[in-house]
Amino acid sequence: MEPQAPASAQSRAITIPRSMFVFSTLYGGLVVLAGVLGIKIASLGQWPVLGDLAVESGIFAFLLLVVLSSAVAELHGTTVANRLVRFGFIPLIVSMCLLTLVIHVVPPAPFWDDQEAYARLLGQGARMQFAGLVSYGVSQTLNVTVFSRLSAGREGRMLMMRAWIASLLSQVVDTLIFITISFAGVLPLWDIMGGQIISKLVLSTIMVPPFIWLFVKLGRKLDGE
Repeated sequence: MEPQAPASAQSRAITIPRSMFVFSTLYGGLVVLAGVLGIKIASLGQWPVLGDLAVESGIFAFLLLVVLSSAVAELHGTTVANRLVRFGFIPLIVSMCLLTLVIHVVPPAPFWDDQEAYARLLGQGARMQFAGLVSYGVSQTLNVTVFSRLSAGREGRMLMMRAWIASLLSQVVDTLIFITISFAGVLPLWDIMGGQIISKLVLSTIMVPPFIWLFVKLGRKLDGE
């Protein structure tokens, strides 16, 4: 017979909803993955009126972060969603520190000739790292705030519309903050910013509505609702 935990320990046990456990685990992984994916500039093809669109590939992971934070706000409330965003700083900062350590401190093996390429692709200056932290925190918090404000009095209605509007605003702010901090005084800001904003708005329109519906439905199923 297995030993039982003391009654006091059982009373202190914290029950985490299944959806919260799954979504927070996925969220932490995507926070780290977004920076790695962002190394590649992806083509979105030729669009009528808009022309050729290109965007850094980290946006695919970042939009899933937007969807996850909105889904958590829908299922568990604004306070829990904001807490998820704040906890997201932990894997983000740890990954930045580890990459900096591996690139600049840990020496490469004598027979490995790809150190320069590795550092060029994965290394970021302190300015861009700071820009990433600020833009992540502000844009994700804005997304949760706008989504929650639009939810007031709607009792679950217009889910896809609420998530879409919140994502559009948060992606514009994310781009403005990141590019301004990273490149102000170095490159013409609008030359970089204009195409990025348009591309992110297009992707938000394509990805966010169906994915928010899917994640909220999945969350309710995981929680047995």
